[in-house]
Amino acid sequence: MEIIIYIIVITLLLVGLAGCIVPVLPGPPIAYLGIIVLQMTSKVDFSITTLLMLGLLALGVTILDYIVPGIGTKKFGGSKLGTIGCFIGTIAGLFLFLPIGIVVMPFVGALLGELLNGTPLNPSLRAAIGALIGFLAGTFAKFLVCFIYIGFTIWAIF
Repeated sequence: MEIIIYIIVITLLLVGLAGCIVPVLPGPPIAYLGIIVLQMTSKVDFSITTLLMLGLLALGVTILDYIVPGIGTKKFGGSKLGTIGCFIGTIAGLFLFLPIGIVVMPFVGALLGELLNGTPLNPSLRAAIGALIGFLAGTFAKFLVCFIYIGFTIWAIF
């Protein structure tokens, strides 16, 4: 029976890792489910505190993933309209069901928001690049969290 649990855990961790780049899969929460399922084995006994901290980590990085592109837009000189455009682009990218959509749409949204604001092209592009950098930072953070979960799993099993 424990072999089946380990197979489920590995599957959840790998699907969670894939979810870091596939828009329709919430990567860290799925990987966190792997940690929860791992708790069902006789070898693993994480404390409630550890489980709560790992759960908050998944929740936090998932929320930040939607916010960080807007922060990047703002840090690179974007206006409020550019930040709103970035957020709308991020949400629109989720519905394209293609990894490229979630990458491109925050950039396009920030760029269109800045252009609608009357910002010249070069500063608009700079703000849009900030959205792209914010997206990449959020993706990196999701991968990092999933690798932390994988590390906890390996540590707990061995």
